[in-house]
Amino acid sequence: MKSETPVVKNKNYTVKIIGMGFQGEGVAKIEGYTIFIPQAIIGETVEVKILKVNKKFAFGKLVNVIEASPNRKEPRCKIYNRCGGCNLQHITYSGQLEYKTNRVMESITRIGKVKDVIVHHTIGMDEPYGYRNKVQLPVGICNNKNNNVAIGFYAARSHEIINMNICYIQDEVADKIIKLTRRWMKKNSIQPYNEMDGTGIVRHIMIRKAFKTGQVMVVLVTNGDKLPHKEDFIDIMTKNIDGIRSIIQNVNTERTNKVLGNKCRTLWGYDYITDYIDKFKFNISPLSFFQINPVQTEVLYNKVLKYADLDGTETVFDAYCGTGTISLFLAQNAKKVYGVEIVPEAIQNAIENAKINNVDNAEFIVGKSEEVIPKLMEEGVYADVVVVDPPRKGCDPKLLEAINSMKPKKIVYVSCDPATLARDLGILRNYGYKTAEIQPVDMFPQTAHVESVVKLNK
Repeated sequence: MKSETPVVKNKNYTVKIIGMGFQGEGVAKIEGYTIFIPQAIIGETVEVKILKVNKKFAFGKLVNVIEASPNRKEPRCKIYNRCGGCNLQHITYSGQLEYKTNRVMESITRIGKVKDVIVHHTIGMDEPYGYRNKVQLPVGICNNKNNNVAIGFYAARSHEIINMNICYIQDEVADKIIKLTRRWMKKNSIQPYNEMDGTGIVRHIMIRKAFKTGQVMVVLVTNGDKLPHKEDFIDIMTKNIDGIRSIIQNVNTERTNKVLGNKCRTLWGYDYITDYIDKFKFNISPLSFFQINPVQTEVLYNKVLKYADLDGTETVFDAYCGTGTISLFLAQNAKKVYGVEIVPEAIQNAIENAKINNVDNAEFIVGKSEEVIPKLMEEGVYADVVVVDPPRKGCDPKLLEAINSMKPKKIVYVSCDPATLARDLGILRNYGYKTAEIQPVDMFPQTAHVESVVKLNK
């Protein structure tokens, strides 16, 4: 019986890579049929083994590079081929930035149908390694042996923990804490969490290091209140980790992919660590949202401030304000800033952040932005500028409708996903907003993620 597709599972083919997918994978075609190939680069000729065949596309494994791209390089990490923490280490950094610029441009023209817009080259880092100030890693059983503790990122598209000792995108202190934690667990026979049956004690470890103060927080996520030999853990960390300020137990007993539970217990030190973005001070608790790349965060927020172009007379609305980090930047040059966020704990953090930075022209409101905006309008409050920084799924359509009814002069859109950004820019265009320029920022080197700041004018 003849195959309905031009490729057959487990067979090898020679193909030309003609594009790049949203996860940084190479894209090839055979008779118009699409094949996605991780670690292949546009312009290359490669040999691929077909692993999975669907009706409209297939997934393949790179077997051999026949003609290499000038952007190909040897990955720094020895477990790169297995670990799911990075997916662009095989591409030179200049090639990564080019890919991200093209990804943003292609998304807004193909998905959003937005044309005649300036897309600037992606702003990269001088040192695109060791940038993460936070890492959270699953803890599990290695090689099915209870006393073999695995700590690391999951393999791509799986829950297999790839055991690691070094991660080149996180701070070196995290590598040391991981090794010490693994040693402590083995020494005291503390069982790692078993996803299959919900047994075991330690589920995740989260590490934060403040970029400017050097303060370190270690969070053990446990499957219950009990944490045996915690005094030994505290002793190991306080004697071996420079800058340690906070050791916390977080309890999560749910059978879920969610990393952190709602219950935190400070085992040693403070409930938070302190860091700065530009001149602003922030107290960061285990559950606080805080950008993971402090260097690029300053670049991103200053670009938001530039696109907002405030002269001190404006009322600004900050939707999806989180813990108020962008709001504080805007408040420097605005008459008044209203930050709105649906998570009550985040709003409480935002209020505290404004207080410790002596910012008195920012007000924070709990609720859905699409519901809060109409209420503000009823009270006679209208925004001159609206800033949105939504999650990966983009803006709620009702929020875009509410913004349109408010009719601000300018919108600044901060996006972590080019596809949903493109969709929303298309909607805003229909509301009479022109996309003036887009600045991609590389917040996550060695990965396919890209952040963008967009300026829209009425």
